[in-house]
Amino acid sequence: MIPIRFHPEADAEMISAAKYYETQQKDLGKRFLASVQDALNRIQVNPLIYQEIEAGVRRCLTMTFPFGVVFRIMPNQYVIIAVMHLHREPGYWKNRVP
Repeated sequence: MIPIRFHPEADAEMISAAKYYETQQKDLGKRFLASVQDALNRIQVNPLIYQEIEAGVRRCLTMTFPFGVVFRIMPNQYVIIAVMHLHREPGYWKNRVP
């Protein structure tokens, strides 16, 4: 399988969201992380089925939670640019794309 690498800010926002959900309900943060992991697994299986939202940038929606995993397909890896809340400013992550 092609490896997945997180942009540092994408990793931080994922952890932050999980911590927030955990404060709302016991084990909800764990369920959020499992939902993100499911999205990552789906990306690895077939990354090209996900909507291209910018040139070379795609988004895979998580199940249950209002989040999308924004990623780029690189020659030897998938780079996760953002784990974004879908009601947040949509293009905040664009400065992370080289």
